[in-house]
Amino acid sequence: QGDTLPVSAFLGAEDGTFPPGTAAWEKRGVAISIPEWQIDKCIQCNQCSLVCPHAVIRPYLLDDEEKAKAPDTFATKPALGKELKGLHYRIQVSPLDCTGCGVCAQTCPAKEKALIMKPFEEQTEIQKANFDFAVNNVKTKDNLMDKFSIKGSQFSKPLLEYSGACAGCGETAYAKLITQLFGDRMYIANATGCSSIWGGSAPSTPYTVNDNGCGPAWANSLFEDNAEYGYGMYLGVSQIRSKLADLANELISANVDAELSAALEEWLKNMDLGEESKAAVEKLLPLLEKYSDNNIAAEILNKKEFLVKKSQWILGGDGWAYDIGFGGLDHVLASGEDVNVLVFDTEVYSNTGGQSSKSTPTAAVAKFAASGKKIRKKDLGRIAMSYGYVYVAQIALGANMNQAIKAIKEAEAYPGPSLIIAYAPCINHGIKGGMTQSVNQQKKAVETGYWHLYRYNPQLKEQAANPFVLDSKEPAGSFRDFIASEVRYTSLKNTFPEIAEEYYEKAEKDAKERYEAYKKLAE
Repeated sequence: QGDTLPVSAFLGAEDGTFPPGTAAWEKRGVAISIPEWQIDKCIQCNQCSLVCPHAVIRPYLLDDEEKAKAPDTFATKPALGKELKGLHYRIQVSPLDCTGCGVCAQTCPAKEKALIMKPFEEQTEIQKANFDFAVNNVKTKDNLMDKFSIKGSQFSKPLLEYSGACAGCGETAYAKLITQLFGDRMYIANATGCSSIWGGSAPSTPYTVNDNGCGPAWANSLFEDNAEYGYGMYLGVSQIRSKLADLANELISANVDAELSAALEEWLKNMDLGEESKAAVEKLLPLLEKYSDNNIAAEILNKKEFLVKKSQWILGGDGWAYDIGFGGLDHVLASGEDVNVLVFDTEVYSNTGGQSSKSTPTAAVAKFAASGKKIRKKDLGRIAMSYGYVYVAQIALGANMNQAIKAIKEAEAYPGPSLIIAYAPCINHGIKGGMTQSVNQQKKAVETGYWHLYRYNPQLKEQAANPFVLDSKEPAGSFRDFIASEVRYTSLKNTFPEIAEEYYEKAEKDAKERYEAYKKLAE
């Protein structure tokens, strides 16, 4: 009925903004089967929640009062861990938002699977009511465990939920995790591509807010200038915060009381630190309110949303980062400023139909490389490392969850530019077994030496340590078996059998050479 809306219905939204969290209203109900929680087999690791592409399976912690109000069907078990003593634990699925990809069930590490895929019709009525109760009646308890751990991170509300990404998408879990860690103070510049489609198909947006009404500020730019777009966001915020620092110093000089002066000093000391600035602002704001009739204090209060240090992120795929937007990306990384770049590396232009990019490896078949890619994949990470002051990491969530979280934490905390390259299996890869295997495929990619995990932290040089840490172990599995598990490689043998073996050998050689180069960097 959109065509029946009068122009007046859009008053207040003339600038193109739209409210966050509207994807929660879609309730698509597209799954054929959804996961059923086996309460007696669950080990409470929260890995299912971590890898869920659509944030539809979540762990909940209930106190006694919340437990007493829960429906009879809302079964719980005692929460494990000394920090969670006395609380009740439950894994809850949103059946109408689930796509039925099965990634959670595949990932479950319990000896006997704690998640079993069951027909949609059998569970929807009961689990919809259970999910509604959890969302509306159970308070978020995200301050009891270290949020930079696998388990602890998942007690934070995901501020990216119910996107329209493909079932089993390899991109969304990374962005969702980052919103759980920094989403309440996060700005996102998003390059055009898959991530801009699942991230903001107007008027619906899966980016949402926490219980305090805070969440990521998101905007989409073009392929060619997204890095500069995010850089502009950062510079604008920096100017405002620089002015706030001047005002804070001016207010201290105005002989305000000792308590407010101390709070202003604490904020100035911590203004460029994320969690520390949040704590300082909590102390500062009530004291500033007492001086609201002071012109300087009033001016600070007018810009109070900028007191907490913002976490600036620049997101996009390999088509943007390796190809069309590379010049701008290089410019922004070279600036030395405190921005964070996350590349969803699907090794192909996913959104526009599967064209070859500079990230596409040797032998992979894609549009514009129908007879297999003839040249090796560009090493974006090593290019960025050549500056010496850019934090760089390669991660794969399914291969090493702890390494991924550690890299994200280090990158955001690093007081300069950071680049995280995340391996993201895609429907274009033609994974045998389907996208339900997307997380397992990340693990196999690392085990066979197809993808490598590392972290390059320039701050380690200050400790007289090697800034490069190779997190991948020596490849143990078969590289050839790995590429044989994806149609993008096996199709070459079907269509161009006369060159396939030569290309496969070159692809394996390229991967080995890259690993050996990383080993030398780690020495």
